[in-house]
Amino acid sequence: MATETEVVVAPVSNGGSKGCCKYGGPGYATPLAAMSGPSEKLIYVTAVYTGTGIDKPDYLATVDVDPSSPSYSRVIHRLPMPFVGDELHHSGWNSCSSCHGDASADRRYLVLPSLISGRIYAIDTKENPRAPSLYKYVDPKEIADKTGLAFPHTAHCLATGEILVSCLGDEEGNAKGNGFLLLDSDFNIKNRWEKPGHSPLFGYDFWYQPRHKTMISTSWGAPKAFSKGFNLQHVADGLYGSHLHVYSWPGGEMKQLIDLGPTGLLPLEIRFLHEPSKDTGFVGSALSSNMIRFFKNSDETWNHEVVVSVKPLKVENWILPEMPGLITDFLISLDDRFIYFVNWLHGDVRQYNIEDPKNPILTGQIWVGGLLQKGSPVKAVGEDGNTFQFDVPQIKGNSLRGGPQMIQLSLDGKRLYATNSLFSAWDLQFYPEIMEKGSHIIQIDVDTDKGGLTINPDFFVDFGDEPDGPALAHEMRYPGGDCTSDIWI
Repeated sequence: MATETEVVVAPVSNGGSKGCCKYGGPGYATPLAAMSGPSEKLIYVTAVYTGTGIDKPDYLATVDVDPSSPSYSRVIHRLPMPFVGDELHHSGWNSCSSCHGDASADRRYLVLPSLISGRIYAIDTKENPRAPSLYKYVDPKEIADKTGLAFPHTAHCLATGEILVSCLGDEEGNAKGNGFLLLDSDFNIKNRWEKPGHSPLFGYDFWYQPRHKTMISTSWGAPKAFSKGFNLQHVADGLYGSHLHVYSWPGGEMKQLIDLGPTGLLPLEIRFLHEPSKDTGFVGSALSSNMIRFFKNSDETWNHEVVVSVKPLKVENWILPEMPGLITDFLISLDDRFIYFVNWLHGDVRQYNIEDPKNPILTGQIWVGGLLQKGSPVKAVGEDGNTFQFDVPQIKGNSLRGGPQMIQLSLDGKRLYATNSLFSAWDLQFYPEIMEKGSHIIQIDVDTDKGGLTINPDFFVDFGDEPDGPALAHEMRYPGGDCTSDIWI
């Protein structure tokens, strides 16, 4: 293991293969061009031991998703981080389709912010895509000393070659210190991105759209609250967010603060439509369990409306009399036709047609876990007073644990992958079984003509069978980019 002060660096060159890049830069010229890209062969998955009781480093797992491969549906490589206690969570790229016109840019490094330790790892995926290696990491003390930031979460590449990382608080876990960390192309700290005095109320996810000179960020909560598990009282105490922060791009000035109110408690993931001329997108409100559309007004301000509501279910044998769906992740297909989201507690994955973004139409729904599956002590109560539970299939003889959490869609929109771990402290609270038995990845086949979702019975990656014990699998990335990593400008 490296010591706290060591920085692991390997010599690299910034040139390299152009891959699928017609014009020399990474990614694709347009979202529709990306849909014609090659089928995924590998997925990189953050795998976590932090918080599980296993005193081992978190790691990056490489999973074979090529149906013609003898190692299909298996972890084929594990890259452990040099420290224990990171809590790897989300991931991004050093370069993506926003740099497509730059022949000198190269999608080489997977960026892994560590939510708890504050380290930000750069993983070299180019030397050997099937066995990535550690290039370097950014030290959390240096980040805190230079910017006051800690608890890094979302990383997006910029067209400039820089990397922008949302950070959810200060070193003590206060939300007041949150903001955005700007790194240069070699992961050196530059500064805070936002202007002084323009920090968000709370931090989490963000998405930028240069054609509208706008970046919008969302709100989770104060790290000192969420890192210990979810306490509903903390919502009443003001330790969780319900706002969108609208920034000038690339200026970093907060132009508007949108209060989503009780319909938008804990707004987490946010995505603009992929077509860069469009001035609308969606945000998933986790606790309120609403999908919210945001859009630009004629006066250049931004507005919002709830377009999908997941009703809470009356339940028996649970901590509360009603259970929210808890929308913890969503994504948009590259052609902007479908939106997919998960209800982590209820256990279903949904597909909506959004060709009219104001009026999403439910076209597919499938239960792949959750607290209300048959055999669970928790039961939903219908309006007639009768109880019910949901049928959840087994895959290759395995019962599905936890609830669907992070999702990733193939470029052509026909395969949806899902993991089931949210965050170790919340996993322990809501789904202790996956702490004991580990996470899994499943694949759902998607009907993109008529709509519909079907389990792939031949795909099941079991993180309960890992060499160092059961691990928690979270976000997934393809080596060539995907619909949640790449932004078109």
